[in-house]
Amino acid sequence: MSAVTPEVLGFTIVNETLSLVPYRQAAFFVTTANGKRRLTTASGLVSVAEDSPYAVWLGRLVQTFPSEPGCHRLNFADASSDIVDGWREWLPDHLLATPLAGPDGREVGMVMYAREEAWGERETNLLDRLHQTYSYCLWSMTKRRCGLGRMLAGMPRSRWRWALPLLLVVLLIPVRMTALAPAEVVALNAMAVAAPQDGVVSKIYVQPNALVKKGDALFSLDDTELIHRREVALKELAIARADAFLAEQRAFDNLKSKGDLAAAKGKVREKEAELAAVEALLERVTVRAEHDGIAVFADPNDWLGRPVQTGERIMQLADPGDLGVLIWLPVRDALNLEPGAPVRLFLHTQPLSPLGATVVQTSYQPVTSPEGISAYRLRARFEKGVTQPRIGLRGTASVSGDWALLGYYLFRRPIAALREWSGL
Repeated sequence: MSAVTPEVLGFTIVNETLSLVPYRQAAFFVTTANGKRRLTTASGLVSVAEDSPYAVWLGRLVQTFPSEPGCHRLNFADASSDIVDGWREWLPDHLLATPLAGPDGREVGMVMYAREEAWGERETNLLDRLHQTYSYCLWSMTKRRCGLGRMLAGMPRSRWRWALPLLLVVLLIPVRMTALAPAEVVALNAMAVAAPQDGVVSKIYVQPNALVKKGDALFSLDDTELIHRREVALKELAIARADAFLAEQRAFDNLKSKGDLAAAKGKVREKEAELAAVEALLERVTVRAEHDGIAVFADPNDWLGRPVQTGERIMQLADPGDLGVLIWLPVRDALNLEPGAPVRLFLHTQPLSPLGATVVQTSYQPVTSPEGISAYRLRARFEKGVTQPRIGLRGTASVSGDWALLGYYLFRRPIAALREWSGL
């Protein structure tokens, strides 16, 4: 296979060299500009987790390998006391360390092979010749990546007299802090349509994003139980009225029956109240729109037959003329934002035509966004003259904050990471 990047070359070295000599493990390291060897590839693995115990220990071990050209045989019996325990746990007894250096003598990488049998002279000679080719390939790849570094290193000293001041002046240019965040077109003052009582959704009369008029039926709950309760309440009311009528008849002849008459009439009023309560619940089974708007919800099949509780939101009733942008600004990209901050919305449906908006509401506490990350919730209103998009369209919002120096804008995240690491 042809390797065009150091990562692909490392994968080829640790896996394809097995066809020439047998070994159990192999690891490939890239030498950084400060001379540190960094693990990038291990045999049998697609990627290496740099914070795994094996990678951390191996990163410390490889710093002790010799840097002279050629293959160096390392044995467990000759290991120092500070690496014996890790060697016994992670590696076989016999290692072969081969530095990779370019024609200029600069080390660009390191390859380590490990197996149970000792390395023979013939095998080391073959690997030494093979790794001369590996060294040149890796050197040529890293040489192309270091073009800027070579250009800066070759710059005459006289030019640094004006290059450094010019760089400082550029870093002092004021720019506006910006951040990108996922966004969605929403209705700013949408009314939540919730379940009026506990029950099961039996029918939804509108489709998602459909226009509705005031008084139109939106959905209804199953009324089977309430109908049965009303029938029972009607029969109990009829019985109570019959008992009250008998008590009233007996009260003409018997003075004692007058007391029973008052209790019977109270029972009638009780049953009438129960029947009125059941009928009021029946009237609330069908939920209707309180004003004109758009019914915003996902899919009717998600709600049909689903039990709901009182107050559980089923859909929203949005005003199509009051649209805005809902923005989820990640905490790591947080800016100092105030109402009125400019926003540019790049919809996925028209990425080359951004829509202008201004922030009208910001949250002071982060919440979990639909993507599962901690973010601040922002709301923005479209500027006048902007063509109103359809509710539900998604895109990316560019939020602008306060003005800052270009140097701070470029190094804001590294500075934050340094503070987290150092605790200063």
